[in-house]
Amino acid sequence: MRRRHPLPAALLPLALLLTACAGTSSASTTTDGTGSLTLNVGDQKGGSEAVLRAAGELKNLGYKVKWSTFTSGPPLLEAVNAGAVDIGAVGNTPPVFAAGAGSKITVVAAWHGSSEGEAILVPNGSKLTKSADLKGKSIAVAQGSSAHYQLVASLRAAGLTLDDVQVKYLQPADALAAFTSGKVDAWAVWDPYTSQVLEAGKGRVLTTGQGIVNGLSFQVAAPAALRDPKKTAAIADYLARLRRAQDWVSGHQTDWARVWAKDTGLPYDVALASVKRTHATRVPVAVDQPLIDSEQRIADTFAELKLIPGKVDFSGFVDKRFNGKLPASTTPAR
Repeated sequence: MRRRHPLPAALLPLALLLTACAGTSSASTTTDGTGSLTLNVGDQKGGSEAVLRAAGELKNLGYKVKWSTFTSGPPLLEAVNAGAVDIGAVGNTPPVFAAGAGSKITVVAAWHGSSEGEAILVPNGSKLTKSADLKGKSIAVAQGSSAHYQLVASLRAAGLTLDDVQVKYLQPADALAAFTSGKVDAWAVWDPYTSQVLEAGKGRVLTTGQGIVNGLSFQVAAPAALRDPKKTAAIADYLARLRRAQDWVSGHQTDWARVWAKDTGLPYDVALASVKRTHATRVPVAVDQPLIDSEQRIADTFAELKLIPGKVDFSGFVDKRFNGKLPASTTPAR
């Protein structure tokens, strides 16, 4: 019988967390507010609820918030499509796959940040030194995630395609175990996993998404909620609070890292590294034409690879009414 080697302590908490949460919604809680309206919000552990609470933005709500926790963007968007969630946060690629499936989703807000946390990692002892060295190697990635596109784009920049590598579609907890046990040669992933591996000294960065991917993340709403005037007003207020909370993060990085570490079970040094590398770099930006064009390129790429059924017109999945006076989506990250 093959002996299973335990994950290093610094890598264990989040892996266990996501294993426990595997599937769709792991739990739901309610934030009390005034009034009879309830806004159903999809979240990920240590995500929107945690940052809003830490920044003091859950006070004086004129509506209640029911939070449902998901492991990643794709299952969250399934809930948006089903009408179980009114709005939720995802990365740049899940909306493309949802749109390709004809899901009822609408991008209503965006943030632009550094892509340094989106990385292809290799073990410390690996002989791989550049993206071109990945030819013929096995790479773990979560299908439909932002890392999925980052992998495609990084390979393309090196003159390779997915056909040149052995792709292992694994969710983060399983990918982490495969990576640390040497069952895959590389792992395409995002923060905080990038910071987990680096801070634990269990791997190094082969390449990042900087200059390769668009660095966008989104709030995605259900069209039915956007047709309800009262819910639309609540969504506008919720987005304003999220934008203020993100500004708070940029000026309170250590405070947010402590909260985030406690909420997720991550070691504080991992949380702080991820905050500095990724979270504190984000700026709220407009849902504008350059953003639509950038997402369209992602959609076209996956359509060409036949990973989504056919041509997607991403412009049909956005709502610009919440832009206000936000800067262009091409605004540099902090």
